[in-house]
Amino acid sequence: MSHALYRLGRFAARRPWLVIGAWLLISVIVIGASGAFGRELEDKFEVPGLDSQNAVDLLTAAQSDRAGLTAEVVVTPLDDSLTFFDSAEAQTALVEVQAAVTGLPNVLGTNDPAGALARGPEAAARSGAISPDGRIALIRVQYPVIDELSVVDLENLKEFGADARQDSPLQIEMSGDLFFSFEEPETGLGEMIGLVAAVIVLLLAFGSLIAMGLPIGMALFGLALGIGSFSLITYLVDIPSWAPQMASMVGLGVGIDYALFLVTRHREFLARGMTIEESVGRAVATAGQAVVFAGGTVVIAILGLAVSGVPALAAAGIATSVIVLIMVIASITLLPAFLGLAGHWINRLGLRRKNVDDGRTVGAGWQRWGQHVTKHAWVYAIGVTVFLLALTAPVLALRLGFPDDGTLPETRTERQAYDLVAEGFGPGTNGPLVIAVDISQDLSVVEPLAGAIMADQGIVAVAPPEVDLESGVATLIAFPTTSPQDDATLDTIKRLRSEVLPPVLEGSPALAYVGGATASFADIGDRVSDRLPLFIAAVILLSFLLLTVVFRSILVPLKAALLNLLSIGAAYGVLVAVFQWGWGKNLIGLESTVPIVSFIPMFMFALLFGLSMDYEVFLLSRVREEYLVTGDNDTSVIHGIASTAKVITSAALIMISVFLGFVLGDDPIIKMMGLGLATAIFVDATIVRIVLVPATMKLMGDANWWIPAWLDRLLPTIDIEGESGLPEPDMEDGLVPEADHAGAVV
Repeated sequence: MSHALYRLGRFAARRPWLVIGAWLLISVIVIGASGAFGRELEDKFEVPGLDSQNAVDLLTAAQSDRAGLTAEVVVTPLDDSLTFFDSAEAQTALVEVQAAVTGLPNVLGTNDPAGALARGPEAAARSGAISPDGRIALIRVQYPVIDELSVVDLENLKEFGADARQDSPLQIEMSGDLFFSFEEPETGLGEMIGLVAAVIVLLLAFGSLIAMGLPIGMALFGLALGIGSFSLITYLVDIPSWAPQMASMVGLGVGIDYALFLVTRHREFLARGMTIEESVGRAVATAGQAVVFAGGTVVIAILGLAVSGVPALAAAGIATSVIVLIMVIASITLLPAFLGLAGHWINRLGLRRKNVDDGRTVGAGWQRWGQHVTKHAWVYAIGVTVFLLALTAPVLALRLGFPDDGTLPETRTERQAYDLVAEGFGPGTNGPLVIAVDISQDLSVVEPLAGAIMADQGIVAVAPPEVDLESGVATLIAFPTTSPQDDATLDTIKRLRSEVLPPVLEGSPALAYVGGATASFADIGDRVSDRLPLFIAAVILLSFLLLTVVFRSILVPLKAALLNLLSIGAAYGVLVAVFQWGWGKNLIGLESTVPIVSFIPMFMFALLFGLSMDYEVFLLSRVREEYLVTGDNDTSVIHGIASTAKVITSAALIMISVFLGFVLGDDPIIKMMGLGLATAIFVDATIVRIVLVPATMKLMGDANWWIPAWLDRLLPTIDIEGESGLPEPDMEDGLVPEADHAGAVV
C-alpha cells in the first residue's frame, strides 16, 4: 500500500490544480444534485419486533389515524386572573385557534376543547381537553403517518403559531411528534467554536498561518461534501435529522487530526532537505498509511452499529462513516495537492520564527516526563487505574432513556407547551400510552382492558376506547401519573405488558400492544442494552486482532483493549454524574437532569474505539521502531513518548475543542455526545497514552513484544510506518540523503 500511496502523493503534489479541480467538480455535482433531487432527513424510530412497533404496525394496517404523528397546541389566557370557564374573550379566541389548526394542510382532525366548554365547566374538565381549573386548553392535532409528511408541515404549524399569537389574548405554545420528526437542531455555533479552538491549537503547534490553514481548509471541504451527500443517501437509507450534527462533530475532529499528522510528517521531510514532491509523496506513504488504517478502523467500528437492531442508529452510523471516509480520501489526495501548491510557503507567514525539526529529535521536556513515569511506574500504574475506576463507578447507576421536552431550554415553545400541560393536566399527559388491540376475533375484551388499565397504580386516566369494527382494531389512550422520562413510567409500561394485559387476554384470540413515543423509546433502550455487551465484545476482539497483526505482540493489544475500556468507562461515568445526577449541569447549560440517551453508549463506543486507534498506532509504532533498533524496552518507551507526545496532545486538543463546542448547543442529546467524546479523548490522549501506557509497558518489560513463533509465522507483515522499500528520496540541489540511526537512507 505504501508504494501506491507514495505515487498518489507525488502525483497530487505535481498536479495540484488537477486534483483540486476534480474535488471541486465532484462537490458541485453532489451538492447540486442534493439541492435538486435530495430528500428531507426524517426521524423514523421504527424498530421491527418491538412491542411498541407492533402497536404502530397494527394501527397502520388498520389505516387508523392513531398510527400517524401528532402535535399539541396548548393555550392559556395571558391574563392570570382569567380562565376559559369565565372569559368569553378567551373562549372566542380558543374557537378561532382550533378552527385555524384544523384547517392546516394534512391535518386529519383535532379534539374539541371549544365544544367541551360549550357543555359546561364539568363536562370540559372531564373531556381532558380543559384543565380542571379552566386555565389551560389542550388541542391535540392528528397528522397522517410520517411518510406522507415533510418538514413543510412543521413550518406550516410554526407559521400558524406566529400568526395566531399576534394580538391574541392567549399564550399559544406547540409541541409533539411533528417537532421530534422534523425539527432540525441549530447548527453553526458548535462548529464555529470548535474551528476557532482548532485554529489556535494548530497555530501553536505549527507557528505558521499556511500550515494551520491547510488542515482547516481540507476538513471544511470534506465536511461540505459529506453533509451535502446526506439527502442523496436517503434514497438508500433514511438518515435521521440529528445525524448531520453528529457527523459534523466527528468529521471536523478526524479531518483536522488526520491532516495534522500528514502536515507534521511533510514538514519533517522538508526539514531533511527533500524536494516538495518527494516530501509530500513520503508523507502520504507513511503518515497517510496510518491515516488509512485508523480511518478504516473508525469506519468499520461505526458500521458495526448495524448490529444494534435499531435502524435509525445504523443509518446515523452510515452517515458518520461517509464523512470519515471522505476525510480519509481527502487526506491522501486533496491535502497533498494543497501541500504541493503551498510549496515552501508552508513554513512562512508565521506568528514567530520557528525552526522545524526533522522528526528525529525528541522534546527534552517530554523525555524527562517519560523517564519520570517509567522510574515510578508502579505508583502511576496503580494510582491512575484507581482514578479511572473511580470515574467509571457512576456507570453502575446508568439509566438509559430519552429526554422529553421538559429538558429543552425555557425559550423553546416545546418546553413551554410541556410545562403548561404538566401544570394543567399532570406530567403523564405529555407522554400518553397508545394501546392497540386486535379485536378482529374478540370484541368483548375492550371494556375489561380499559378497566384493568385504569385500575393500575401508574395510570391516572384512560380515554374512551376508539373501536373500528371494520378494521377490527380498538385503540386505548392511557395517561401515566408520571412524566415520560421518569423511571416510574417505564415501570408502568412493563407492568401493563407483564401483569395487567395478559390476565384479561388469557384464553382470548385478541392481541394488545403498548405503543406511543414513551413506550417506543423505552423499548429502544432495552434493545440497545441487550445488544451493547455483544457489540463491545466484538469491537474489543477486532481491536485485539488488528493490533496483534500490526505490532506482532500479544500483551500490547491486550493492554490496549483494557485501557480503551478504562477511557470509555470514565467517559460514561462522567455522563452519568453530569446528566443523571446533575453535577455541574449549569456549567453546560443543561436545564434539568436527563437519562442517558439509549443509543449514546453504543455510538460513543464505536467512535472512540476507532479514534483511540489513531493515538495507539502513532505512539506504539514509534516505540516498536526504537525497540527493534536498540532492543531496550525502557529506552524505546521513553523515546516513543518524547517523539510523539507533542503531536498526540495537539491532535487531542483539537478533538476536544471540536467536541466541547457542541456542548454549547440547546439539544441535550448533542450536549451528551459532545461531552462524552471530549471526556474520553482527554482521558485517552493524556492520562492513558502519556501516563498509563508508558508505566504499564515499563512494568511488562520485554514481554511487551513476545509472540509465539508459530503465530509470528502465520501473521502478515504490515509496515505501518510505510518507509521500508521506498526508493531513495529526491533531495534539494546540493543535498544528499542522510542515514538515520537504524542505517536506513532517509
